[in-house]
This record gives sequence, C-alpha cells and structure tokens, in this order.
Amino acid sequence: MKKLFLIVLILLASCGYQPIYLNKNFKNLEFNKITSEGEENINMQIINSLSFKESQYDLSLNSLELNSSFKITETSKNSKGQVESYRSKIIVNLIIKNREDIITDKVFEEQFDYNNKDNKFELVRYQNEVKNNLINKIVEDIFLHINL
Repeated sequence: MKKLFLIVLILLASCGYQPIYLNKNFKNLEFNKITSEGEENINMQIINSLSFKESQYDLSLNSLELNSSFKITETSKNSKGQVESYRSKIIVNLIIKNREDIITDKVFEEQFDYNNKDNKFELVRYQNEVKNNLINKIVEDIFLHINL
C-alpha cells in the first residue's frame, strides 16, 4: 500500500498536475469594456464574485458581454389547481470579444426543482436562496471555463 501511494505521488508530482483553483490569475479577468443585459442583480453578482475589472484606458484588452435571465415556472399542480412544485432556472450568456472577433461565446444554464411551501414568506425566502445557489454554480462554471 505504501509503495502504491509513493508511485502515485511521484507520478502526480512529475506530470505537472496542479489544482485549478490554485491558479487564480486575475490579470486575465480585466476587460476594456463590460456590458450586461437582463437581470442586473445576477450580472453584478457574477462580476463581483469573479472580480472582473474594467479598464477603459487599455484598448488591447478584450470586452465582456453578460446576458442573463431568471425564470420561475410552475411544474406541477394538484387536482384543485394549486401549485405543488416550481422550477427556478438561470441562463447566462458570456461573450468575450477582441475588438470585433468573438473569442468565446458560451451559455451557462442551471436549474433547480423544489416543492411549494404553505407559508409564502418562507417560499419567497427559499426561492431567493435557490437563486443565490444557482448563481454560485454558474460563477464556478464561468471561472473554470475562463481558466481552461
């Protein structure tokens, strides 16, 4: 068992392996222009979480476009017509351009299904919590996409 562990350790050390989250090169997250459309709350949360910076003085930088949407739909109703479950869905379109050429154009989509609650205050609070969790998943996906 010790020999197997030693062999795996040597192979991982010699192949250039390093964790993705270790290399947080924020210089690549600086853009000439950042534009956003759609849900402003989602866009601002993404920009702040990933530390996107806008530098209008350096024209050699790329530009960033974020287009987001958030939708809550009723997925099922009971025989009385009352909603039993919902689906929250966030779609974010990330476009990085170098002047007029598109470098990357990727759509990130996350959704979550959940049951209705009797207390509407609790339901709204839970929907906000689900929304924040979905945004965090999309932020993680965007971070991985940009670093790869």
